[in-house]
Amino acid sequence: MDTELVMEEKTHSELAMSFFKEGYNCSQSVFMAFCDEYDMDFEMALKISSSFGAGMGRLREVCGAVTGMFMAAGMIYGYSDPKDHTSKTEHYKRIQYLAKEFEEKNHSIICRELLGLGGGKDSPVPELRTAEYYKKRPCAELVGMAADIMDKYIKDNQQDKSAS
Repeated sequence: MDTELVMEEKTHSELAMSFFKEGYNCSQSVFMAFCDEYDMDFEMALKISSSFGAGMGRLREVCGAVTGMFMAAGMIYGYSDPKDHTSKTEHYKRIQYLAKEFEEKNHSIICRELLGLGGGKDSPVPELRTAEYYKKRPCAELVGMAADIMDKYIKDNQQDKSAS
């Protein structure tokens, strides 16, 4: 895949939804859609984000699209000095803001609630991606929405990004 060509032709949201429809998990789809923002190769992005699909490895906890968005925010704006309390606080505020934006649109950031599933973890075996799967799951749309929220945050906070 010529990733540079693909990145130029699509928005982050379109890219994330396209990755999801190719079979990548929700977290991978959002995180790798933003690789152009933090200069990480796809292989590394895929491996780092691979554990967080389906609400943390099908535990159905925090939505993988949300986790992918948080990871992208960390790569773009995150802190690295454990003693820098101000940067840590600012980053946690940013993550809470992103979560709130997603939650306001979807009433939750929890995978099982977004999918209307019962409590508890799910089987570790992922469902096959069939036409029926895409009809019953809102995941492609949630992935696109998370990418849109991240894009809007980046655009609204250009000065913060250049300061990082």
